[in-house]
Amino acid sequence: MRQRLEYVAVAAVRTMTGLMPYPVLWLLGTAVGYLFYLLDGAHRRVASDNLAAAFPRRTPAERRAIVRAVFGHFGRLLFEFLKFSTLSPEQMLERVEFDGEERVRLAYAQGKGVLFITGHFGFWELHAVAHPLRFEPIGVLARTLDNARLNTLLEQIRQRTGNVVIYRQGSIRKVMRMMADRHGVAVLIDQHIQGADAVYVEFFERPAATTSAVAAMALRTGAPVVPVFALPLGKGRYRLIYEHPVEPPAADSEDAVREFTQRCTDVLEMYVRRHPELWLWMHRRWRDSGGADNHFLP
Repeated sequence: MRQRLEYVAVAAVRTMTGLMPYPVLWLLGTAVGYLFYLLDGAHRRVASDNLAAAFPRRTPAERRAIVRAVFGHFGRLLFEFLKFSTLSPEQMLERVEFDGEERVRLAYAQGKGVLFITGHFGFWELHAVAHPLRFEPIGVLARTLDNARLNTLLEQIRQRTGNVVIYRQGSIRKVMRMMADRHGVAVLIDQHIQGADAVYVEFFERPAATTSAVAAMALRTGAPVVPVFALPLGKGRYRLIYEHPVEPPAADSEDAVREFTQRCTDVLEMYVRRHPELWLWMHRRWRDSGGADNHFLP
């Protein structure tokens, strides 16, 4: 019953957002985000602790302001993404601008597939939906939601412009197949992971367990790794940024996977430092040992 109610609520919000003008949507999303800030003490404390470790020179008041802004952003993210998913492809294109388009075309032209990397930053889900409107559909690596109905709805949204969702089980084989067919795959690299695929790299000068899969696949195939970020421009418009491909390590590197993973993480950190209010600080990114992951968002 709970899962059904969650699905009905999200579906209703999606319908409602499709009818709202963006100024109203912005205010409502911000209000919902601030409400969660007041009610969700656990994630608020995680975000505060993370910010204190990442920005020790900032005052407590400055860090509290960032935490509030983070919750407000993720409220808007939900509402704006749901509205964006109701637009026609033509309307979507009117809402986005592409920065670095030639870099993407050059990456595809190498004929080895492309690995697009990002984090839970800005409007990452919206970016994936908009990407095929200018280039071609991609594979989107994702975690299956616990709520099957919500997972189906999110999968439909993610695939609306032609993308394919790739879930974790057997994902490496599917990703490699897509890249062999010269397609692109989008991967999030900013959450704590466990197991043999984890490699520790520096993130805000602290060791963080990070997926090594991107570096391993890039080194094996020669595929370019392109960092991507979606920034809000206001009034329902977004800048979709495609950075320069990450330079692979030298062929004689003693620890090429770790070095490549560090370079990828450095690009993400650069954007998070510039816009700390746009990143998912509620996730327990740095951990000394294992434990259940804190999936605030998929």
